[in-house]
Amino acid sequence: MGGGMSANIQRAGYPMIVYDLREEAALPLLDGGARLANSPAEVAAASDITFTSLPGPYEVEAVSLGSDGVLQGIRPGSVYIDLSSSRPTLIREIEPQFRARGAYVLDAPVSGGKTGAASGNLAVMVGGDREVFDRVKPVLDAFGDKVFYAGEIGAGSVAKLVHNMIGHSVRQAIAEGLTLGVKAGVDPEPLWECVRRGALGRMSFLHEGLVRTMFRGEFEPASFALHLAHKDISLATELAREYDVPMPMSTLAQQISLTAMNRGWGNADSSSTVRLQEEQAGVEVRAPHVDAERSSRFITTHPDAD
Repeated sequence: MGGGMSANIQRAGYPMIVYDLREEAALPLLDGGARLANSPAEVAAASDITFTSLPGPYEVEAVSLGSDGVLQGIRPGSVYIDLSSSRPTLIREIEPQFRARGAYVLDAPVSGGKTGAASGNLAVMVGGDREVFDRVKPVLDAFGDKVFYAGEIGAGSVAKLVHNMIGHSVRQAIAEGLTLGVKAGVDPEPLWECVRRGALGRMSFLHEGLVRTMFRGEFEPASFALHLAHKDISLATELAREYDVPMPMSTLAQQISLTAMNRGWGNADSSSTVRLQEEQAGVEVRAPHVDAERSSRFITTHPDAD
Protein backbone atom coordinates (compact mmCIF):
# COMPACT_ATOMS: atom_id res chain seq x y z
CA MET A 1 0.00 0.00 0.00
CA GLY A 2 2.93 2.32 0.63
CA GLY A 3 3.79 2.33 -3.07
CA GLY A 4 0.31 3.47 -4.09
CA MET A 5 0.14 6.18 -1.45
CA SER A 6 3.62 7.43 -2.32
CA ALA A 7 2.71 7.61 -6.01
CA ASN A 8 -0.32 9.76 -5.21
CA ILE A 9 1.78 12.10 -3.05
CA GLN A 10 4.22 12.42 -5.92
CA ARG A 11 1.44 13.06 -8.44
CA ALA A 12 0.20 15.88 -6.19
CA GLY A 13 3.51 17.64 -6.83
CA TYR A 14 5.38 17.10 -3.57
CA PRO A 15 9.17 16.52 -3.90
CA MET A 16 10.18 13.20 -2.39
CA ILE A 17 13.11 11.33 -0.92
CA VAL A 18 12.42 7.64 -0.43
CA TYR A 19 13.88 4.51 1.14
CA ASP A 20 12.93 0.83 0.95
CA LEU A 21 14.80 -2.33 1.93
CA ARG A 22 14.06 -3.50 -1.60
CA GLU A 23 15.39 -0.74 -3.83
CA GLU A 24 13.40 -2.05 -6.79
CA ALA A 25 10.18 -1.18 -4.94
CA ALA A 26 11.15 2.48 -5.14
CA LEU A 27 11.92 2.48 -8.87
CA PRO A 28 8.56 3.93 -10.02
CA LEU A 29 9.05 6.86 -7.62
CA LEU A 30 12.64 7.34 -8.69
CA ASP A 31 11.50 7.41 -12.31
CA GLY A 32 9.09 10.15 -11.30
CA GLY A 33 11.87 12.31 -9.88
CA ALA A 34 12.21 11.12 -6.29
CA ARG A 35 15.66 10.87 -4.71
CA LEU A 36 16.85 7.63 -3.10
CA ALA A 37 18.07 7.70 0.51
CA ASN A 38 20.33 5.20 2.23
CA SER A 39 18.33 4.95 5.45
CA PRO A 40 15.16 6.12 7.21
CA ALA A 41 17.35 8.60 9.14
CA GLU A 42 18.48 10.16 5.87
CA VAL A 43 14.87 10.48 4.72
CA ALA A 44 13.91 12.24 7.96
CA ALA A 45 16.91 14.56 7.86
CA ALA A 46 15.86 15.82 4.41
CA SER A 47 12.08 15.98 4.93
CA ASP A 48 9.46 18.20 6.48
CA ILE A 49 7.12 15.20 6.69
CA THR A 50 8.34 11.61 6.99
CA PHE A 51 5.91 8.76 6.32
CA THR A 52 6.33 5.08 7.13
CA SER A 53 4.07 2.28 5.86
CA LEU A 54 5.12 -1.01 7.43
CA PRO A 55 3.78 -4.54 8.11
CA GLY A 56 3.35 -4.25 11.88
CA PRO A 57 4.60 -3.12 15.33
CA TYR A 58 8.00 -4.85 15.12
CA GLU A 59 8.88 -3.04 11.91
CA VAL A 60 7.45 0.27 13.12
CA GLU A 61 9.62 0.20 16.23
CA ALA A 62 12.72 -0.82 14.28
CA VAL A 63 12.33 1.80 11.56
CA SER A 64 11.30 4.66 13.85
CA LEU A 65 13.64 4.08 16.81
CA GLY A 66 16.36 1.72 15.61
CA SER A 67 19.86 2.37 14.32
CA ASP A 68 19.63 4.78 11.37
CA GLY A 69 15.91 5.05 12.14
CA VAL A 70 13.64 8.04 11.66
CA LEU A 71 14.34 9.41 15.15
CA GLN A 72 18.06 9.60 14.43
CA GLY A 73 17.54 12.01 11.56
CA ILE A 74 14.38 13.89 12.51
CA ARG A 75 14.62 17.69 12.48
CA PRO A 76 12.92 20.05 14.98
CA GLY A 77 9.55 21.21 13.67
CA SER A 78 9.16 18.31 11.24
CA VAL A 79 6.46 15.65 11.41
CA TYR A 80 6.68 11.86 11.50
CA ILE A 81 3.49 10.09 10.35
CA ASP A 82 3.12 6.32 10.64
CA LEU A 83 0.53 4.89 8.24
CA SER A 84 0.87 1.31 9.49
CA SER A 85 -1.77 -0.74 11.28
CA SER A 86 0.12 -1.09 14.53
CA ARG A 87 -0.14 -1.18 18.32
CA PRO A 88 -1.62 2.02 19.83
CA THR A 89 0.59 1.63 22.90
CA LEU A 90 3.69 1.67 20.71
CA ILE A 91 2.94 4.97 18.97
CA ARG A 92 2.15 6.47 22.38
CA GLU A 93 5.62 5.35 23.54
CA ILE A 94 7.28 6.66 20.39
CA GLU A 95 5.71 10.14 20.43
CA PRO A 96 7.46 11.52 23.58
CA GLN A 97 10.87 10.56 22.16
CA PHE A 98 10.20 12.61 19.03
CA ARG A 99 8.71 15.44 21.07
CA ALA A 100 11.96 15.58 23.07
CA ARG A 101 13.72 16.41 19.78
CA GLY A 102 11.19 19.09 18.90
CA ALA A 103 9.39 16.97 16.30
CA TYR A 104 5.77 15.86 16.02
CA VAL A 105 4.18 12.43 15.58
CA LEU A 106 0.84 11.40 14.09
CA ASP A 107 -0.52 7.88 13.74
CA ALA A 108 -2.58 7.64 10.55
CA PRO A 109 -3.51 4.06 9.62
CA VAL A 110 -5.51 3.68 6.43
CA SER A 111 -8.39 1.52 5.19
CA GLY A 112 -9.09 0.67 1.57
CA GLY A 113 -6.52 -1.93 0.55
CA LYS A 114 -4.03 -1.85 -2.32
CA THR A 115 -6.69 -0.80 -4.81
CA GLY A 116 -7.71 2.15 -2.67
CA ALA A 117 -4.07 3.10 -2.10
CA ALA A 118 -3.49 3.22 -5.83
CA SER A 119 -6.67 5.15 -6.64
CA GLY A 120 -6.61 7.50 -3.65
CA ASN A 121 -9.85 6.06 -2.26
CA LEU A 122 -8.66 5.57 1.30
CA ALA A 123 -10.00 6.34 4.74
CA VAL A 124 -7.18 7.86 6.82
CA MET A 125 -7.70 7.74 10.60
CA VAL A 126 -5.42 10.22 12.33
CA GLY A 127 -4.33 10.58 15.93
CA GLY A 128 -2.14 13.32 17.39
CA ASP A 129 -2.03 17.07 17.87
CA ARG A 130 -4.97 18.74 16.10
CA GLU A 131 -2.94 21.73 14.91
CA VAL A 132 -0.33 19.44 13.37
CA PHE A 133 -3.09 17.44 11.69
CA ASP A 134 -4.58 20.61 10.19
CA ARG A 135 -1.14 21.63 8.93
CA VAL A 136 -0.39 18.36 7.13
CA LYS A 137 -3.93 17.52 5.99
CA PRO A 138 -3.35 18.72 2.38
CA VAL A 139 -0.66 16.04 2.03
CA LEU A 140 -2.96 13.39 3.53
CA ASP A 141 -5.66 14.49 1.09
CA ALA A 142 -3.27 13.60 -1.73
CA PHE A 143 -3.76 9.88 -1.08
CA GLY A 144 -6.95 9.67 1.00
CA ASP A 145 -10.42 10.88 0.04
CA LYS A 146 -11.78 10.38 3.57
CA VAL A 147 -9.33 11.89 6.08
CA PHE A 148 -10.61 11.93 9.67
CA TYR A 149 -9.18 13.38 12.87
CA ALA A 150 -9.78 10.69 15.51
CA GLY A 151 -8.25 12.34 18.59
CA GLU A 152 -5.00 12.38 20.55
CA ILE A 153 -1.96 10.25 19.70
CA GLY A 154 -2.91 6.58 19.28
CA ALA A 155 -6.56 7.33 18.50
CA GLY A 156 -6.08 6.61 14.82
CA SER A 157 -4.58 3.20 15.58
CA VAL A 158 -7.38 2.36 18.01
CA ALA A 159 -9.99 3.36 15.42
CA LYS A 160 -8.33 1.23 12.74
CA LEU A 161 -8.18 -1.86 14.97
CA VAL A 162 -11.83 -1.40 15.95
CA HIS A 163 -12.78 -0.94 12.29
CA ASN A 164 -11.03 -4.14 11.21
CA MET A 165 -12.26 -6.12 14.22
CA ILE A 166 -15.87 -5.22 13.44
CA GLY A 167 -15.34 -5.94 9.74
CA HIS A 168 -13.93 -9.42 10.32
CA SER A 169 -16.69 -10.27 12.81
CA VAL A 170 -19.42 -9.11 10.42
CA ARG A 171 -17.79 -11.10 7.61
CA GLN A 172 -18.03 -14.26 9.71
CA ALA A 173 -21.71 -13.61 10.47
CA ILE A 174 -22.38 -13.03 6.76
CA ALA A 175 -20.60 -16.30 5.90
CA GLU A 176 -22.77 -18.15 8.43
CA GLY A 177 -25.93 -16.67 7.00
CA LEU A 178 -25.08 -17.31 3.36
CA THR A 179 -24.02 -20.92 3.94
CA LEU A 180 -27.24 -21.51 5.90
CA GLY A 181 -29.37 -19.91 3.21
CA VAL A 182 -27.80 -21.84 0.34
CA LYS A 183 -27.88 -25.16 2.17
CA ALA A 184 -31.55 -24.50 3.02
CA GLY A 185 -32.34 -24.14 -0.68
CA VAL A 186 -31.91 -20.49 -1.74
CA ASP A 187 -29.68 -19.64 -4.71
CA PRO A 188 -26.69 -17.44 -3.79
CA GLU A 189 -27.53 -14.42 -5.95
CA PRO A 190 -31.10 -13.76 -4.78
CA LEU A 191 -30.03 -14.51 -1.20
CA TRP A 192 -27.24 -11.94 -1.50
CA GLU A 193 -29.66 -9.41 -3.01
CA CYS A 194 -32.12 -9.89 -0.16
CA VAL A 195 -29.39 -9.37 2.43
CA ARG A 196 -27.74 -6.35 0.85
CA ARG A 197 -31.01 -4.56 0.08
CA GLY A 198 -32.45 -5.06 3.55
CA ALA A 199 -31.70 -3.07 6.69
CA LEU A 200 -28.41 -4.94 7.14
CA GLY A 201 -27.12 -4.07 3.68
CA ARG A 202 -28.08 -0.43 4.18
CA MET A 203 -26.18 -0.53 7.50
CA SER A 204 -29.10 1.30 9.08
CA PHE A 205 -27.99 0.40 12.62
CA LEU A 206 -24.49 1.79 12.11
CA HIS A 207 -25.61 4.98 10.38
CA GLU A 208 -28.81 5.73 12.29
CA GLY A 209 -29.94 3.10 14.79
CA LEU A 210 -27.08 3.38 17.27
CA VAL A 211 -27.26 7.17 17.03
CA ARG A 212 -30.85 7.03 18.34
CA THR A 213 -30.20 4.34 20.96
CA MET A 214 -26.65 3.63 22.15
CA PHE A 215 -25.33 7.17 21.67
CA ARG A 216 -28.24 8.56 23.73
CA GLY A 217 -28.68 5.68 26.17
CA GLU A 218 -32.33 5.47 25.11
CA PHE A 219 -33.82 2.11 24.11
CA GLU A 220 -37.53 2.87 24.29
CA PRO A 221 -39.80 3.12 22.42
CA ALA A 222 -38.51 0.23 20.36
CA SER A 223 -37.95 0.50 16.64
CA PHE A 224 -37.79 -3.31 16.57
CA ALA A 225 -38.37 -5.06 19.88
CA LEU A 226 -35.75 -7.33 21.40
CA HIS A 227 -38.21 -10.21 21.87
CA LEU A 228 -38.87 -10.18 18.12
CA ALA A 229 -35.15 -10.13 17.31
CA HIS A 230 -34.61 -13.04 19.71
CA LYS A 231 -37.42 -14.95 18.02
CA ASP A 232 -35.87 -14.40 14.57
CA ILE A 233 -32.34 -15.42 15.50
CA SER A 234 -33.69 -18.45 17.40
CA LEU A 235 -35.58 -19.55 14.28
CA ALA A 236 -32.39 -19.12 12.25
CA THR A 237 -30.26 -21.22 14.62
CA GLU A 238 -33.05 -23.83 14.70
CA LEU A 239 -32.89 -23.95 10.89
CA ALA A 240 -29.11 -24.27 11.10
CA ARG A 241 -29.42 -27.32 13.35
CA GLU A 242 -31.89 -28.83 10.89
CA TYR A 243 -29.37 -28.46 8.06
CA ASP A 244 -26.20 -29.13 10.12
CA VAL A 245 -24.72 -25.69 9.54
CA PRO A 246 -22.32 -24.42 12.25
CA MET A 247 -23.27 -20.95 13.50
CA PRO A 248 -20.82 -19.85 16.24
CA MET A 249 -21.39 -16.09 15.88
CA SER A 250 -25.14 -16.42 15.55
CA THR A 251 -25.42 -18.81 18.49
CA LEU A 252 -23.50 -16.36 20.65
CA ALA A 253 -25.78 -13.51 19.53
CA GLN A 254 -28.79 -15.67 20.44
CA GLN A 255 -27.42 -16.26 23.94
CA ILE A 256 -26.70 -12.56 24.42
CA SER A 257 -30.23 -11.65 23.37
CA LEU A 258 -31.62 -14.27 25.79
CA THR A 259 -29.56 -12.77 28.62
CA ALA A 260 -30.96 -9.33 27.78
CA MET A 261 -34.48 -10.77 27.68
CA ASN A 262 -33.95 -12.17 31.18
CA ARG A 263 -33.08 -8.64 32.33
CA GLY A 264 -36.62 -7.63 31.41
CA TRP A 265 -35.72 -5.80 28.22
CA GLY A 266 -37.88 -7.84 25.85
CA ASN A 267 -40.05 -4.89 24.84
CA ALA A 268 -37.11 -2.50 24.55
CA ASP A 269 -35.29 -1.92 21.29
CA SER A 270 -33.36 -4.90 19.97
CA SER A 271 -30.18 -2.84 20.28
CA SER A 272 -30.57 -2.91 24.08
CA THR A 273 -28.19 -5.88 24.03
CA VAL A 274 -25.38 -3.30 23.76
CA ARG A 275 -26.08 -2.43 27.40
CA LEU A 276 -24.73 -5.83 28.45
CA GLN A 277 -21.49 -5.17 26.56
CA GLU A 278 -21.19 -1.71 28.13
CA GLU A 279 -21.67 -3.16 31.62
CA GLN A 280 -19.01 -5.82 31.08
CA ALA A 281 -16.56 -3.39 29.49
CA GLY A 282 -17.12 -0.80 32.23
CA VAL A 283 -17.77 2.05 29.79
CA GLU A 284 -20.77 3.78 28.24
CA VAL A 285 -20.71 4.82 24.58
CA ARG A 286 -22.55 8.14 24.54
CA ALA A 287 -22.55 10.90 21.92
CA PRO A 288 -25.99 12.57 22.26
CA HIS A 289 -24.90 15.55 20.14
CA VAL A 290 -24.75 13.45 16.95
CA ASP A 291 -27.60 14.40 14.59
CA ALA A 292 -29.75 11.31 14.01
CA GLU A 293 -31.75 13.03 11.26
CA ARG A 294 -28.58 13.82 9.31
CA SER A 295 -27.49 10.19 9.67
CA SER A 296 -30.89 9.05 8.43
CA ARG A 297 -30.59 11.26 5.35
CA PHE A 298 -27.17 9.73 4.69
CA ILE A 299 -28.72 6.27 4.48
CA THR A 300 -31.33 7.46 1.99
CA THR A 301 -28.76 9.18 -0.18
CA HIS A 302 -26.06 6.52 0.07
CA PRO A 303 -27.79 3.12 0.40
CA ASP A 304 -24.59 1.20 -0.35
CA ALA A 305 -22.31 3.30 1.84
CA ASP A 306 -19.86 1.51 4.13
